[in-house]
Amino acid sequence: MENTIREVKRTERGWAGHFVGAHHCEFRRNTLLECGEERLVVSTIGAYTPKQDGKYAWVNAYGFYETLVFKAGKEPFWDADTTRQVLVEGTWYIDKLRSFVDIEANNMHEAAVCKVTEHLREGSEIK
Repeated sequence: MENTIREVKRTERGWAGHFVGAHHCEFRRNTLLECGEERLVVSTIGAYTPKQDGKYAWVNAYGFYETLVFKAGKEPFWDADTTRQVLVEGTWYIDKLRSFVDIEANNMHEAAVCKVTEHLREGSEIK
């Protein structure tokens, strides 16, 4: 059986992919990955300041930043369908604020993008 490596198109977008309070987040990344008919969105948000007082709040029960993956829907923008989350191995949250935490969040996002891209290229099923 021959292994075929499939092409994955990557598009960086300028809006948050998930989280109702994303407009209060200083950190937002949204990457659309497309391979054939499969479309997935990797979304990272963090540095959430809901009270506009400069104090950061947690975005979930675990920390200040999170990266999640969703199947895409809502044509024509192929945005994250937050009712269809996809679980991907790896770090998905950051629980401490420290110097250069945005770099750490970028690295977390990129790691998820790489994992999803690998699955798509290999044609392995992502649930």
